[in-house]
Amino acid sequence: MRRHKEGLYRFVRRYVGDADTAYEVVQEAFVAAWSNLGRYDRVRPFGTWIKTIALNKCRDRARREMVRRLVFGSRPDDEALLPEVPDGTPGAEAQLIAAQRRAALDRAIAALPAKLKEPLILTVFEEMPQQQAAEILGVTIKTIETRVYRARRALAASLGVAAESDPDAEG
Repeated sequence: MRRHKEGLYRFVRRYVGDADTAYEVVQEAFVAAWSNLGRYDRVRPFGTWIKTIALNKCRDRARREMVRRLVFGSRPDDEALLPEVPDGTPGAEAQLIAAQRRAALDRAIAALPAKLKEPLILTVFEEMPQQQAAEILGVTIKTIETRVYRARRALAASLGVAAESDPDAEG
């Protein structure tokens, strides 16, 4: 648990976009891993196995949230409406701007469709090889490449920045 908790938390945090929810999902993933330790295939890396469990927990949480929104309607995220208060240390303004940019990126990533979000988080943020991400998601490497490209373009559009130039892109 000590070896994997920080990386798993970062992965889940990027997926769900909320620190408290990420903490809960990571706990759920470790509990599920502990409960199913007998099913663990020691041939595969443990990190891949636990990330697969965490990914499934993230998907479960997203489905429950969608049902909740359908039943109760959407509500504004109270935390997103509160401004971050700088602590007054030198460079507080720069820290605030950086924090706001990170928060905007986290919200944009969380808003991506799962098919784009999952390969982006695994390969870009978790620096997982495309082959390993393809195994976790049950798709081909080419599918990973395409979805990461589309996720980056969607993020650029969402954040209002120019997408990285791609020689293969139409345009």
